[in-house]
Amino acid sequence: MSATLQLFATCAKGLEPLLFDELNQLGITQVRQTAGGCWFDCSLEQAYQVCLWTRLANRVLLKLGECFVKQAQDIPLAVAQTEWEQVFAPEDTFLIDFSGRHPDIRHTQFGAQLVKDGIVDRFREQLNQRPSVSKEPDVRINAHLQKDKLTWYLDLAGESLHKRGYRQQQGAAPLRETLAAAVVIRAGVDTTTEVVMDPFCGSGTLLLEAAMIRYQLAPGLQRSYWGFQAWMGHQHSLWLQVREQAEQRFAEAIAEPSARFYGRDNDPRMLGIARQNAERLGLSHVCDWQVGDAEHAEPAVNAAEQHTAPLLICNPPYGERLGEEVETLLLYRRFGQQLRQQFSGWQVAVLAGDETLLKRLKLRSQRKYKLFNGAIETLLATYDLTVEQPEFTQTQSNDLANRLRKNYQKLEKWAAKEGVNAWRLYDADLPEYNAAVDVYDDCIVIQEYAAPKDIPPAVAKDRLWFLIDTLASELPFKAENMTLKVRQRQAGKQQYQKQTPRGLVRIVHEYGVQFEVNLSDYLDTGLFLDHRWARRELGKISADKSVLNLFAYTCSASVHAAMGGAKEVVSVDLSKTYLAWGERNFHLNKLNTRAHQFIQADCITWLREQRPQQRYDVIFLDPPTFSNSKRMDDVLDVQRDHVQLLKLAARLLKDDGVILFSNNKRKFKLDNEALAEAFLVAEDLTKRSISADFERHKGIHHLFKVRHSG
Repeated sequence: MSATLQLFATCAKGLEPLLFDELNQLGITQVRQTAGGCWFDCSLEQAYQVCLWTRLANRVLLKLGECFVKQAQDIPLAVAQTEWEQVFAPEDTFLIDFSGRHPDIRHTQFGAQLVKDGIVDRFREQLNQRPSVSKEPDVRINAHLQKDKLTWYLDLAGESLHKRGYRQQQGAAPLRETLAAAVVIRAGVDTTTEVVMDPFCGSGTLLLEAAMIRYQLAPGLQRSYWGFQAWMGHQHSLWLQVREQAEQRFAEAIAEPSARFYGRDNDPRMLGIARQNAERLGLSHVCDWQVGDAEHAEPAVNAAEQHTAPLLICNPPYGERLGEEVETLLLYRRFGQQLRQQFSGWQVAVLAGDETLLKRLKLRSQRKYKLFNGAIETLLATYDLTVEQPEFTQTQSNDLANRLRKNYQKLEKWAAKEGVNAWRLYDADLPEYNAAVDVYDDCIVIQEYAAPKDIPPAVAKDRLWFLIDTLASELPFKAENMTLKVRQRQAGKQQYQKQTPRGLVRIVHEYGVQFEVNLSDYLDTGLFLDHRWARRELGKISADKSVLNLFAYTCSASVHAAMGGAKEVVSVDLSKTYLAWGERNFHLNKLNTRAHQFIQADCITWLREQRPQQRYDVIFLDPPTFSNSKRMDDVLDVQRDHVQLLKLAARLLKDDGVILFSNNKRKFKLDNEALAEAFLVAEDLTKRSISADFERHKGIHHLFKVRHSG
């Protein structure tokens, strides 16, 4: 009778209950589930079976020893008590995987060094030899420190068990094999399954893990290296026997290939990888791979002709990058419609990034399971389409759809007549849908406002998705031309912070002037639409004038001034990126940049340093509402500082010159008394400067024409 071994099988968070069941099904009765895995006692033969057959565990660790750690120097002494010469030979290389912390052990490398010292000390004492450490070791030792208790193990697998060996290439967002196995197990795949289809199959991981379960293919059969091969306790003949039994089970199951697995993907390259993976597993003849679009997926079989309900299982895109959220949302919406219309009689399992995406399917789920794809939390939902699936309705849907259609029909005509193709379509017209929607040629940008504190985040997000859903269904814009930005109160450089690059760039026109806008890669697009009247007014008064544009951003006002015939335009901004963008706008309008200046500087500091000898006919002043950029010398608050700012600008203004001063502070109040004391007078142009697409939003901006009063 062989000795009983004490082992710990590790797994990803959320898979512990499934791993517990799997170990029971392998005939192991003494199993204890805990966070991160399961403890169990078994024979050597059963340990081999677990290594070979587990679909869910990452590692199978044989416990070798443990001790309580009061101080760091306790570790080598305790580890040296293990009979390491009975674990592996000094000729074999080894590696320590250390996890956990202690006041004396601040990083894992130091902890691993302490364990290594204990092992080496033991070998030197007993054999006068020492093994070497290697990054590709014969033996892998795992040490874990928790609450002053250190436990060390022999890693029987040697490397993570999710590496089955069949997947040598993978897609951009690979699904770990152990998670894929958990998904298909939760979806109900077993040895009686007849049909499984994946319309987002990628490299085929979900389907192949399902096929391996159906045809009883042990996931470890493809692996060539095991951590127990250099272990002194390894019994090669027993291991060969366990392997041969597994090979026989697969041969018998695959001899009657009645079940079929259908993979569809819109990327032929990924399908080629899937075919190769299936061939390595010996499953190519039970798999069918074809190019197909999930939004137009059709059932691979007729559900009514099957003995049991066929299964559709998939892992659609999560939309990780900014802007792709919209495409992903609409993808789920259309996919849900396709499931309802085409897949009656099927069982469905969908692994999604979060609850919000699953809601877009508009299907009533049976069960939901929280799982982790690496560090990404995911949600698996199962659906029974053998029963009727009434589509969820929203009482507000007609109001929102009607408002969007009405605005679009009215404002599209206005914009065409006005000579602009970038305009605001919607601006929180209905308070519960708290966002702004801007049209840029053939694209839409949705800017979400921060929700009131009394609105739960989940409710706010669901309303936002419903707005996007309605935009897509009611207006003629493609999903790939729609992008989402979260618009909240920003401080300092946050409002200019670059997002994950996507490159949705367009050229828009405004009163005969062209501008480059980037709709995806920055929080702002490069063009403030509500200031277009002010820009045109600047152009009208700039002929043969010298113009200074402060806080120039992408120099859109400077372009209008130059196009209006200004003899010189000086653009000042703190950002090198935006000034370079401004120069591109000049080139776009065939303007000679050498005739104008682009100055990177803090505008306030620059103003203070200028000599009054250089004076301007027109100054365009559009400061941020608030800024505390680290590159600025001071904090700017437009309400508090506007008089001082205007006084500094007026030093550089010719006697008959004009300052166009604008800002976007909602409740801004001009201090006329303080201006009068500085011999300045202001004319309020705000009402006439707000165009038809912004008239629904009171206080969107303020515009004043400021002159010397003397």
